[in-house]
Amino acid sequence: MTEFGYFLSCEEFGPGDLVEQARMAEDAGFRSLWISDHFHPWNDEQGESPFVWSVIGALSQVSGLPVETAVTCPTVRIHPALVAQAAATSQIMLDGRFRLGLGSGEALNEHIIGDRWPPADVRLEMLEEAVAVIRELFTGEEVAHHGPHYTVENARLYTLPATPPPIDVSAFGPKAADVASRIADGFVSTAPDAGLVSRFRARAPERPAYASTKVCWAETRETAVRTAHRLWAIEHLPGELGQILPTPRHFEQASELVTEQAVGAAVPCGPDPEEHARHVQEYVDAGFDRVHIGQIGPEQRGFFDFYRKEVLPLLAGADNSPTTGTTGHWNLDGADRGDQP
Repeated sequence: MTEFGYFLSCEEFGPGDLVEQARMAEDAGFRSLWISDHFHPWNDEQGESPFVWSVIGALSQVSGLPVETAVTCPTVRIHPALVAQAAATSQIMLDGRFRLGLGSGEALNEHIIGDRWPPADVRLEMLEEAVAVIRELFTGEEVAHHGPHYTVENARLYTLPATPPPIDVSAFGPKAADVASRIADGFVSTAPDAGLVSRFRARAPERPAYASTKVCWAETRETAVRTAHRLWAIEHLPGELGQILPTPRHFEQASELVTEQAVGAAVPCGPDPEEHARHVQEYVDAGFDRVHIGQIGPEQRGFFDFYRKEVLPLLAGADNSPTTGTTGHWNLDGADRGDQP
């Protein structure tokens, strides 16, 4: 049965706002938290980028929900040994409710220290080696590692949780999904791609798959579409631009190609609960065990009220009384719609 969590956007909100959203998410019936890990926002309109590990420490003091980074890149900007230390401390502070979500990253965040931004195949090699380093450090033993991409000398984590945090790996294509199936405890993505979920599960059938998506609640659809376009047009850029453009300015330039109509067609916008439920159901039908939903824009309190009262009750597996038993499909007007989208 799919669970529903909330996505905390470090690109769009400062640390105080993120902590308050976590409180509201728990009150509204969401079951977990995802939080992005960025050095830059995607564009200046988003305008924020707090250090994720500081925010996670604050979340541990105000919320009882599980927390996962979505996702941390442990390959360029931050050495995997430091990621291992941050993740171990987070697991302790969250009383075992932390998952470490990892991915191969974007130039936007990783090239800032002046290192070359490698091609995709090399980034996956680096990610695989980084995960091996992190897992070795989680043992609590002194680690010496001299690999093709990383060196670790006389490193030992002294502050360790009783159980290391699970490591999930992000994938948007078949090569990355195959890497995830080899090295990860779970699979994460942002697209309702049943093929990638099936590819991962063919090699790792018992491991979970998690996803996130963004929506924009507002009192009118027109207002929501404008807000979603202003803040997140970048999510609708084609191909590999999201991985290779180096600055928020470049994303702003590329986003001029994305129209309001394109965003409105892709993102649930406005106050119609059926539209929101249909969109989230695509992820349920793709086979994800947990879907994290992020609200675009400032109307956070309205979003949480809307989802608590009108959307989560439509979605099977929601924490607040699913309406369709174990069918895994949403229900409107008391009539089970079976396998409709």
